[in-house]
Amino acid sequence: MWHPLVDVVDFIQVGTYRLRVRFDDGAEQTVDFEPVLAGEVFGPLRDPAVFAQVRLDPEVRNLVWPNGAEFDPWTLHEWPVVVDELRARAQTWSEHVMVR
Repeated sequence: MWHPLVDVVDFIQVGTYRLRVRFDDGAEQTVDFEPVLAGEVFGPLRDPAVFAQVRLDPEVRNLVWPNGAEFDPWTLHEWPVVVDELRARAQTWSEHVMVR
């Protein structure tokens, strides 16, 4: 699926699992990650100390965590539109981890 390319240019943590993200097109989005913190990759971010280790990767211009977790910048840009679908996917991520 094609979508416009955007880069993350700045962010600030505004809650335990919430970031205010600014993009190179001038848009800003407050992203509440809590509903999607599940599974092998995103589940560890439920630990507030781990979540707080988020940083802006200067090369790929995206938010990244030390464990390799990251979200497509366009997903962050369009968070209100995509969060329900991601929440549903996160439930399957948790179920997959429990089955192992």
